[in-house]
This record gives sequence, C-alpha cells and structure tokens, in this order.
Amino acid sequence: MHMQKFSTKGIVYRLHSKQNIPISLDEAWDFLSDPKNLKTITPDYMSFDILTEELGSMYPGQIIQYIVTPVFNIKTHWVTEITHVKDKHYFVDEQRFGPYTMWHHKHFIREIPGGVEMEDIIDYKIPLGFLGRLMHPILVKPKLKEIFEYRTKKLTELFGTYEG
Repeated sequence: MHMQKFSTKGIVYRLHSKQNIPISLDEAWDFLSDPKNLKTITPDYMSFDILTEELGSMYPGQIIQYIVTPVFNIKTHWVTEITHVKDKHYFVDEQRFGPYTMWHHKHFIREIPGGVEMEDIIDYKIPLGFLGRLMHPILVKPKLKEIFEYRTKKLTELFGTYEG
C-alpha cells in the first residue's frame, strides 16, 4: 500500500503519506531513524549532504545540518531539530533554518502483519506570502510529491514489495 495526500487548511499545508514495507519493526526503525539514510532515499539530483558529524543515535534536541539542492540548482542550508523520539514508534523533526517558514515532520512506524506501515505527516508553510501560495501548486507541491514518490520506489527496491 502507498498513499499520498496533500491538504490545505489556512496558510499551513499538509502532506500525508503512508507506505507498507515487508521488514521487521526493528529493521524499519534502525533504517528510518538513522539520518545518514536520508541521502539514500533522496533523489541524487538534490545533492543531499549531511554536514553534521558524529550523528550517533537519534535523541530529542539533536540538531542536524544539511545542504540540499531542491530547485534551480540552488544550494540550500537546512537545519533540523529532532524534537520528539519514542523508540520504535515515532520521531519528529522540525526545521530551525531552511527553505520553509515552518516544517514539522512526524514519522510514525507501526507493526502490521508481514511488515510495517510507515506514515509521514508533514505540516509546512512556505515563505513569500501571497507569492508563496501561488508557487505552491506550481513548484513546491510537485517537488514534494516527486521526492516522496522517489522514496517509495527506493524503499521498495531496498526492502521489497509488501504483499500483506
């Protein structure tokens, strides 16, 4: 199963995505909660590069710095904080500095028969007011959709197709 949905309430947008993969909860947690694996599930053209050294295990308060090139070959510095972690259940990252006015990304992992369900809920706001709202359907929404479609494909390549 793979589901992706966008919605808008006021000035904050939401991307809601689910994917089932045929691996254990431990395997899923180990892979998804390791920031180094973000590069693996991000399209190569985005030149995703983690600047933070000594990442270690994820913990609340952890700051992670990246360089990413999302559009027009413009390098963007992105700083996120891991704000919440419940081992083998969920974690939350929030942008502190970067391309969005607000970025709040909840990652949930649930055990299901024959694998796990990964659920992402991202609430985000883009800058530039009215101009940003005009650019959302033209640039931001399609780019996020493309990134999550790539991630779905990559996770299927790495772990197989869920047959549930």
